Amino acid sequence: MIDGQFVVDAHVHTPRLPTLKQAWLDWARDFARDYPWRTVYDEAGAVVPSAMDDLMEREGVDRVLLFCEYSPRATGIQSIEDNLPLVEYNPERFRLVANVNPHLHHPLREEVQRQLSLGAVALKLHPVHGAFSPADKELYPVYELCAERGVPVVLHSGLSVFPGSRASFGDPQLLSDVVEDFPTVNFVFAHGGRGWWYDVAAFMAQSRPNVWLDLAGLPPKKLPEYYARFDLVRLARKWIFGTDWPGVPGTAVNVRAVADLGLPEEVLRGVLSGNALRLMPGLA
Repeated sequence: MIDGQFVVDAHVHTPRLPTLKQAWLDWARDFARDYPWRTVYDEAGAVVPSAMDDLMEREGVDRVLLFCEYSPRATGIQSIEDNLPLVEYNPERFRLVANVNPHLHHPLREEVQRQLSLGAVALKLHPVHGAFSPADKELYPVYELCAERGVPVVLHSGLSVFPGSRASFGDPQLLSDVVEDFPTVNFVFAHGGRGWWYDVAAFMAQSRPNVWLDLAGLPPKKLPEYYARFDLVRLARKWIFGTDWPGVPGTAVNVRAVADLGLPEEVLRGVLSGNALRLMPGLA
């Protein structure tokens, strides 16, 4: 906990470093700055579970959603299997998030089923790094599976700094039909429409009960600026806290920055953990 608040970091990357492109390592270095993320890695570039668990304990993070990513054109391969040692070390704190790329996985539904069988509590899609439309009908069997299993879908929204990315696939508006076709699936826009799509993402979150915004990668003190056209307290009821670890100055730093926005207590609890727990029962 941090200052008495139960905390879920719903957006964390802990890949094996040798599987990544140099651009990812540069991103982590530049955005983390003095944050000691490299201390949880061994000399071979693999996460040491006990070290990561200790760091999250010191940061006050009660639940951590571990992302994998199959994006060889942009960042590299972050295999879901590479996250298994963390879950095995502390299954209470760490949870898996599945990921598929239609250019690499076929049939998609079967691969999502396989990753869910490993214990994943959500599915992440990265259209921008994978260069595919999240509205492609090939993904509909995946959305149908998520509807059957009660699994939320997290989608990268907005821009990306990595070479090989295709920003056009980060437009939240691409999901306008999908969120209506699958009303029982909760869709989470990671990064909240970062770039020139903040308004689109926020409007969809306010107008659709199954659309949410993940705050990963967004400096909390700038949220009132990014969403200046919206009632911040009302919109915050659809926020889910995440950091995009390790590209962050610190989880506790960001939690306290969110708390400094002056949200009502019950809204703040929802942002820091309650909304994620509601969407992903496997976190409880």
